[in-house]
Amino acid sequence: MHAVNRTNRTDRMIIDMASLLPGFRDVVHDSQAVFRALLDALARPGSIVSIDAALGETAPRARVQRAAFASLLALADYSTPVYLHDDDRALGDAVRFHTGAPLTANRAQAVFAYVNDARTMPSLDSFAAGEPESPENAATLFIQVDSLDAGTPLTWRGPGIREARTVAIDGLPPRFWHERAALAALFPCGIDCYFVAGGSLVGLPRTTHVEVN
Repeated sequence: MHAVNRTNRTDRMIIDMASLLPGFRDVVHDSQAVFRALLDALARPGSIVSIDAALGETAPRARVQRAAFASLLALADYSTPVYLHDDDRALGDAVRFHTGAPLTANRAQAVFAYVNDARTMPSLDSFAAGEPESPENAATLFIQVDSLDAGTPLTWRGPGIREARTVAIDGLPPRFWHERAALAALFPCGIDCYFVAGGSLVGLPRTTHVEVN
């Protein structure tokens, strides 16, 4: 049994070049464009932002939304462990090959995480929220949802929002909002989130207050 396990782990370290998902066509230009879009999404919480990245046609074969895939390509590098909620070999190979980022099964070690099914996502407190002296060391989550504007409306307030904004993310379990509210007491620590659907996303920084019933 132990020999089989060692073989499996070794096999998973080998990238299947024959089915490798292509990354950006223009690495520098596309990475910068996606990075600016991600900053814009956090600066304007609740706004739907399009990620117009030049990804190859085979990218959708991975069970990952294009916006999340482009974001991981733009942000991840050798120093940022990535957690993938779904054990997607094609996505894992693409992230490792194009960014050099290591994959981790330890959520507390992840700098970036992709959750392809919000309904079964781990609890938020299992991810790193940073420390008071280094709150920037918190995880950033990319969470796949059903829709960015067809869910139950919730009121968002905080920096980047004039008075209030109504946001209707569809596909999140109700516990998500309660778990996030519990993290508010840890500020400036906390977790920044992006909700992704297709080629678009919505940013939810830790500074945003969401009114939960």
